[in-house]
This record gives sequence, structure tokens and C-alpha cells, in this order.
Amino acid sequence: MIALADVGCSYAPGAAPVLDGVSFRAARGELVAVVGPNGAGKTTLARVIGGLLRPARGVVRIDGKDPAGVARRDLARTLAYLPQRYELAFPFTALEIVLFGRYAHHRGPGLEAAEDVKVALAAMARCDVEPLADRRFDTLSGGERRRILVAQALCQGAELLLLDEPTAGLDPAHAIAVMSALAGERDRGAAAVVVTHDLDLAARLADRVVVLAGGRIIADAPPAEAFAAPAVAAAFGCALHTGELPSGGRYLVAR
Repeated sequence: MIALADVGCSYAPGAAPVLDGVSFRAARGELVAVVGPNGAGKTTLARVIGGLLRPARGVVRIDGKDPAGVARRDLARTLAYLPQRYELAFPFTALEIVLFGRYAHHRGPGLEAAEDVKVALAAMARCDVEPLADRRFDTLSGGERRRILVAQALCQGAELLLLDEPTAGLDPAHAIAVMSALAGERDRGAAAVVVTHDLDLAARLADRVVVLAGGRIIADAPPAEAFAAPAVAAAFGCALHTGELPSGGRYLVAR
């Protein structure tokens, strides 16, 4: 679903590159976590994949197409993108926000059908925000808003989900639930790429971890292997240890 080859990007001519020679792939049915220290280039990478920023060099393909050259409505049928920051100027309800994820399935302005509402409410239930459906989005807590936006991405039904810090500001139980919902998208053959600072969730649920540092990929491997790499410990400034949970799955400890 995603193929990047030798991608380089900077925000000003002559400036140091924010991304430098980045290459990786994400396949259908795969959850890839993109992690790294602050300023590593993770959000820039998400913007490049989402077609919001053209790289200075290299190739970016989403299902074989350049995302920067595809109409946004057409791209939205393939890609659901949740940015790190989401600004809203009007007092929509939580349900209306989630229903925005259905716009790519309509031609013209369109109005949501009963099936759209059903899909939206199901996505909200997966993120534990269905009881907030009639609440104004701007009256909710930061964590509640974030879960509603994840529900919007799930509601879109895209083949690729690209989410920048989807669990930021969430309590542990809701963070695990949201990440588990994203991992569940693999069952229908979707691919998910999640930019996150939550290394424990990446260790628990990701198929692969891509580690960025200084705009370069320094590891791309299953979680236990990626987090054991000496270069990754050096980038984060601490040792990282993964182990097995008694109930199954992995955990991560930084020390």
C-alpha cells in the first residue's frame, strides 16, 4: 500500500534535510509503527505520505499512485489521514465529525444515509465515544476529541490508515483500546501506519517498527529486534527492553 524510495525533504532551500534518504514499504494487513525522538521527522514523513508535502527527491506511492497528484476526494477512498493537530471552527456534534469520514463515498455535496450513520456509530463504539454522539465537539476533553477523530478515520473505511499520534492525551485503557482497534483493521486487509511516541503500544501491537532519527531510518524490523538495536537506544538516550506479557503479547521498558 505504501512505497517510499530515497525520499528527501526540507522546509527551505539550502536548509538541513528533515528527511534524508527514507525508504520503506507497508503492506496490506500490516500495522507499522513509526517512532523516534522529538524532531526526528515523523510528522514530516506522515505529511509526505499523505500527499500534503512534496519531497525534494525520491518517490512516494500509495497503492501505486503519487498521493500529491491525486484529487483529495479520490485519495480519501484509499487513505484515511489523521493529523497531529486538528482545528475546527464550527460547533459540530461528535457524530457529525465522525460522519465527515464518509464524504469520500458520496458524489457531490450529498447527505449521509442511514447506512453512513450505522457505520459511524459502530466506529464510535470501537473508540468508546458512542455516548458522546450528540455532544458538541468543542465541549469535549482533549482525549475524547482524539478518540472521536480516530473513529472518523475508522468510519472512512479506507484501505490505508495513516495516523499521527492517535493516542496522544489518552489514558492507558483508552490508548490500548484505540491502538487495538487500529490493529483490528488488519483483519479486513487494510494497512495502518501509526506515528507514535508510545513505545510500549508499538511493542505490543505493531507488526513492524520503523525508527527515525535525524531524518533517517535507523531500524525497520519487528518490535523486539528494532528496540534492541544499539543505534535505537542511542537515539532515545536510554536502553529499551522488550519482554513477553503473561497474557500474551509484548511489553517495553525504558531504563
